[in-house]
Amino acid sequence: MRTITQFVWRKHALERMLQRSISRDEVMHCALYGAIIESYLDDSPYPSYLVLQIGAVPLHIVMATDTDICYIITAYRPNFDEFEDDFKTRKR
Repeated sequence: MRTITQFVWRKHALERMLQRSISRDEVMHCALYGAIIESYLDDSPYPSYLVLQIGAVPLHIVMATDTDICYIITAYRPNFDEFEDDFKTRKR
């Protein structure tokens, strides 16, 4: 589990979550317990990560972190057009 004391919700993330019927609880659970599958350490102003949560329906979130603050950038359901069966590996 990651130590996150505050979530900051980007407008884009909230709009996409609403469109995609993804709840804040799902996203927070993914941020806390999901597996980081890609790291974008050179992102600015903070490093960001693609995180996967496997559940009844898999979930990807992109989040950036600054110490214990988690910035939610976007959330979506991964699909087989872009990812392999494990939802971790991008198709080439």
